[in-house]
Amino acid sequence: MGADVHEGDGTGGAAGDAESGVDHEFLALERELTVFLRRARASSGEMARAVHPDLEPAAYGLLVRLEEGGPQRATELAAYIGVGKATMSRQLRALEELGLVARDPDPQDGRASLLRLTEEGRVRFRTVRDARRATYVQRLSGWDRAEVAELARLLGQLNDSSE
Repeated sequence: MGADVHEGDGTGGAAGDAESGVDHEFLALERELTVFLRRARASSGEMARAVHPDLEPAAYGLLVRLEEGGPQRATELAAYIGVGKATMSRQLRALEELGLVARDPDPQDGRASLLRLTEEGRVRFRTVRDARRATYVQRLSGWDRAEVAELARLLGQLNDSSE
């Protein structure tokens, strides 16, 4: 990741932290996450446009969630993504207008509906996702598969702690 963390050499490990009050490991984490997130935002925009030229970058995550989790209520999607009902309604309305998402009655509660990917939405999403995965394979070709698995595990742990 390119972080410059010094342990036990007097320039930033545990001994240096007590004197300076700076936690160098967490500063390095913040720096690397900032770069990662900036690049991820740009990538999300590209992927959203690849699915459909009018798709908002933020809506790409909804497609991911619907592909992985199957039909869900809007409230579940909003809670998972971490947005309010108004934002979720606007994004879902746009996805419906683009023909990527459809609503079906919720068999558990007739007043509610479940959102799902349409066949067109699924095909478009999978095409972009497969291309993205191929890019990851290429970029990480020098990594051992155990390292890739460990990165995925650690990112999952970070995501879980953020819920």
